[in-house]
Amino acid sequence: MSHIKNLQAAMKESGTEAILISSEINQRYLSNFAYTDGFMLILQEEAFLLTDFRYIEAAKSIVDQSECQVIMPDTRMLVYVKKLLEDKKIKTLTFEEAEASYSLYNRLCDTFEGVQVVAGGSAMIEKLRLIKDEAEIAAMTRAQAITDEAFAYILNFITPDRTELEVALELEFFMRAHGSEGTAFETIAVSGSNSSRPHGVPRPVKLEKGFFTMDFGARVDGYCSDMTRTVVLGKADEEMKHLYNTVLKAQTSALDALHAGMKCADADKIARDIIDNAGYKGCFGHSLGHGVGLFIHENPRLAGIVPDTEVLRPGHVVTVEPGIYIEGKYGCRIEDMVTVLPDGTIHDFTKSPKELIEL
Repeated sequence: MSHIKNLQAAMKESGTEAILISSEINQRYLSNFAYTDGFMLILQEEAFLLTDFRYIEAAKSIVDQSECQVIMPDTRMLVYVKKLLEDKKIKTLTFEEAEASYSLYNRLCDTFEGVQVVAGGSAMIEKLRLIKDEAEIAAMTRAQAITDEAFAYILNFITPDRTELEVALELEFFMRAHGSEGTAFETIAVSGSNSSRPHGVPRPVKLEKGFFTMDFGARVDGYCSDMTRTVVLGKADEEMKHLYNTVLKAQTSALDALHAGMKCADADKIARDIIDNAGYKGCFGHSLGHGVGLFIHENPRLAGIVPDTEVLRPGHVVTVEPGIYIEGKYGCRIEDMVTVLPDGTIHDFTKSPKELIEL
């Protein structure tokens, strides 16, 4: 069943008359068409994609018009939506509460006089997006394959004369040149003392000796990949080896334990206990992982603070990324992206090696 049909089934079950889609991500999720200006209106039995002259030809070539009509209104788009609502005798319009600005909300209320504008669209769509289908998994598989290829390439690109920024840009260029439609997020490439910052910004300075953490991902058909690898520039001393192997043990132990039905908080605890017990308590300051899809950060979250009702289910895609960060000194993170298979087991998209690499 298509994403639009899945949403319409959820709407019927909840009694939702109509949902107005304003966010680009959810428009792409539902229609498979990426564009930056327009709306989708989803009714229980019909769907409409509204766009303008810039996108109309492309939209008609991509959108399945047997389930979603592509329209170029001859009036302002919300005025056209108002006419559709009147023609279909819609009394309640649901909007995306997590995506719409306060300004848009006011415009909706002002434009759709006589129609009750209510929240709830984001929650309904996000629930559907939690479970990835075969096409989504295929896109993310390809995105991660590009990411793995980029890592293998960059190991031969790195020299003492490179800067963090040069490495980050080279990773991005390689991924674009090998099929990525863009980066999944801002590439992280941080060396030496800068590696103690989990989301440090690449600097235009030569690579420092010590840990060098690279966190990057590709994007295919809108879907993201996410991987982190930490290498050592120069030779690792005993403390660095101990720290690296602790992160690796935390990551592989959590990966081995993951299964359908597992509490998300329990996954985090497995990795955190290993790090804490190795003498690094307080140095793993973020959660174990997060969901990935059209957004780089989605639900579910592998975190100690999530309720016990949040468990892993078939179709979930999550990262597993423990790290240890010693302020002002260095840090290390290892991250794979995995999915829960229909039989409840785990498939790891990530193929890049994880043994300690010294360059």
